[in-house]
Amino acid sequence: MGGKYSNESNYMKKQVIILGAGFGGLTVAKNLGDTEFNVILIDKTNHHLFQPLLYQVATAALSPSDIAVPIRSLLISYKNIKVIMDEVVSIDKINRSVMLKNSNSILQFDYLVVAVGAHHSYFGKNDWEQIAPGLKTLTDALVIREKIIEALELAEKENDKNLMKKYLTFVIVGGGPTGVELAGAIAEIAKENMIKDYKNFKPEDTKVILIEAADRILPSFDKKLSEQAKEDLEQMGVEVKLQTKVENVSEDGVFTNNGFIPSKTIIWAAGNQASQLLNSLEAELDRAGRVIVNKDCSLPNHPEIFVIGDAAHFEDENGNVLPGVAQVAIQQGKFVSEIIKNEIPFDKRPIFKYIDKGTMATIGKAKAVAEIKGFKLTGLLAWLAWSLVHIFFLIGFRNRFRVMIEWIWYYITKKHGTRLIVGK
Repeated sequence: MGGKYSNESNYMKKQVIILGAGFGGLTVAKNLGDTEFNVILIDKTNHHLFQPLLYQVATAALSPSDIAVPIRSLLISYKNIKVIMDEVVSIDKINRSVMLKNSNSILQFDYLVVAVGAHHSYFGKNDWEQIAPGLKTLTDALVIREKIIEALELAEKENDKNLMKKYLTFVIVGGGPTGVELAGAIAEIAKENMIKDYKNFKPEDTKVILIEAADRILPSFDKKLSEQAKEDLEQMGVEVKLQTKVENVSEDGVFTNNGFIPSKTIIWAAGNQASQLLNSLEAELDRAGRVIVNKDCSLPNHPEIFVIGDAAHFEDENGNVLPGVAQVAIQQGKFVSEIIKNEIPFDKRPIFKYIDKGTMATIGKAKAVAEIKGFKLTGLLAWLAWSLVHIFFLIGFRNRFRVMIEWIWYYITKKHGTRLIVGK
């Protein structure tokens, strides 16, 4: 991105604060490693999470340690990077500082990168979260995993057929990639493998229902791929309900515009909302709470503050808002770190251009859909492409090896690994 613009006579090390150790924040940190900047990376947790495989922890296919790596171990070789496990409660863009929650301390910055991601949105009905948990963190995944396994355990000892039916009905709200992947994985549990461990009911007694408000699932995919995904899910025993809006959620089921669905196990995958922290930037936000950023990913009128990934509303040259996927965050992270590294003034900065490397979603064993550079793949070929991409992007050989072994084992035996209830 051109030569170094910094003032060589100034030997004071400038400080870069990065909020969030997801794909975007971690990319910025690594690219600024061993540079002349003091870098502070702040995250609420002590681990980097590979979110695309979170649903596999929720459905007992993988263990938490398979998809999470301690942040400190990833950055230990960089002497100029400090990691702080804490939560930032406010950003003061005028005084260039952030306030930490636990230590109640204030840190100053010369550059700030906000990569705080997003959490699930209940569209103003936040009380639903207690009944229908979403899937964004390892804690969420473990809550959902125990909810699924506990439902099977309760059904096993239940003599009331109506109540048993509620325990054996799994409802997933939202037909995006997370909802589709969860529905497929739960169907495999309920119809094929884990169900065989129980004696009081049969696979055909279970119901997996996927609810989507739009007229098709995977609305961001090509229409033919959406139709193929729906067909694959239905072949696996998933009931797909389109143009169905959730009106209320209770302990006994889901109220929709098309009637009531009795269920004791409801999982939310219907939308995202950006972090409340972004409100303290006092910038223009979109409906999802994301900051509307400049073409260089900076905050309007504040070229020293960048917002990237799920926290940013960035429009490409066609006016399309970039999706909240890992590739966007990684590419924006690389782009922003180069601007900071070379201290490029605002008027000389290039425009960020996203290179779409494709979208994919897995539905079940040897079933997936993928759109890669104009090529549309389905079935085994798409599933192999999905598997290879996800193995490649996992951080660390140990994680890649373990996940690959788990997948091979599951493919051959149809047996999931982690099936423990420990939260109680």
